[in-house]
Amino acid sequence: MQQPINGSPGFRLRWRGACLLAAGLMIAVGPSVQAAVQVLPDMTVKREGRTITGSKAIRADPTMQEILAAFDRAERALERQELGALMQFYASSYNYHGLHVADVERIWGEVFEHYRGLSSTHLFSEMKVVQTAEGPRVELTCTGGLYGTEAQSGARITLDSWIQEVHYLVREQHGWRFLGNRGDAPRSAPFSSSPHHPLF
Repeated sequence: MQQPINGSPGFRLRWRGACLLAAGLMIAVGPSVQAAVQVLPDMTVKREGRTITGSKAIRADPTMQEILAAFDRAERALERQELGALMQFYASSYNYHGLHVADVERIWGEVFEHYRGLSSTHLFSEMKVVQTAEGPRVELTCTGGLYGTEAQSGARITLDSWIQEVHYLVREQHGWRFLGNRGDAPRSAPFSSSPHHPLF
């Protein structure tokens, strides 16, 4: 039986499965993992009817560079617990199941009150650039997690995790901003209590 070659559908399927397994392991052991914003090796970028593959070509894409820079700024703000800087990552029209920017700011404020040493992991596997009436929008498939140390107990925990979540981003005056997610609203805890789903 002939082995699938690099780039064949069988190879890509196995490679994606291996990447998702590795991402799942990172989430499972997340409390000891340092912050990471990464492009997975088999990531694709789709825009204007064409598909870009290959890590070098994807990292050279101007939109991808801007998105990575936006996530890096958000991660730095998260680590420093700078609420104002973190909120600059959110679009003015942010809406996640009826939660808006003011709600997210309150939630992050509560996270900062209850946790220290915050960090996150973002592993990107696909990006689509879509033209809308309001301008370009990015649909970014991401696997990752948010980790922190409880201020009271000192325990290192996973605050949140997501697998193949689609983040929506829009371009505003100062760059790409987080518009919301595709997926169900969290039901495990009220937004006014800890732990939170911080909508990152």
